[in-house]
Amino acid sequence: MPESNDQLTLVRIIGALLFSAKKPLKLEEIRKLLAETAETDEESACREFAKVKESEIAAALEQIKIGYIQTAHGVQVVEVAGGFRLQTDPACSPWLRRLLNTGRPSKLSKPTLETLAIIAYRQPIARSEIEAVRGVSVDSIVRNLMECGLIKITGRSTLPGHPLLYGTTQLFLEHFGLQSIDHLPGIEQLRRKEEERSRASAAKAKAQTEETHEGENAAEENDVTIDDKEDEYEDDDAEEDSDDEETEKEAEEAQNDAEQPSETNQEGEK
Repeated sequence: MPESNDQLTLVRIIGALLFSAKKPLKLEEIRKLLAETAETDEESACREFAKVKESEIAAALEQIKIGYIQTAHGVQVVEVAGGFRLQTDPACSPWLRRLLNTGRPSKLSKPTLETLAIIAYRQPIARSEIEAVRGVSVDSIVRNLMECGLIKITGRSTLPGHPLLYGTTQLFLEHFGLQSIDHLPGIEQLRRKEEERSRASAAKAKAQTEETHEGENAAEENDVTIDDKEDEYEDDDAEEDSDDEETEKEAEEAQNDAEQPSETNQEGEK
């Protein structure tokens, strides 16, 4: 194994390979590339890495991965489809879409996802078996998945007529970020995720219901307050009416008292 000075060079070489690769690179592919380069290139630096082991390559990859995490440069090393690749940080996707002049990523429809899941979990599988599970024809969906490069023909079945068998591709693993088919989530994992999703939906619905009840209670309290105020206004109006009536009576009595002495004086004069 080269010294620490050469270890850094190995890190730089692998980093450049990851940057330039069009697909995830496996440890074996990197080791083989280093060995073949040492055989064809006369530079001594190349020959020093002719016998680098896969464990050493893995250590260099880990060093690159940690370096990108610490520097937070928007690029990361991920293990996918049995190999390693450089990819941009998903958090930076809005700016990347603007740069590349692309809209939001297209999503697979629910029927397409269901068909793809059946193929992924039961591969190799014939089209008739897929239709038996889904209960509908899947001709157009299978054709679309083939065009997208997510599935491929893997052979022929031993069933009568020897129908074609379908399985997932390398692109499928890369698209869904899986190291291999063995890393597909199991039924228990899917059930737990579904339960978590259901609990989250129930909690959200409960919170919305409570907010609605609180709003209704607040509205009822406002209605009661308004009714109370209206009753107060009605009582005040009634009191004012009563006061007005008493005032009118007092005025009439005062007028009568004022008229009585006049009449008495008139009689005295007579």
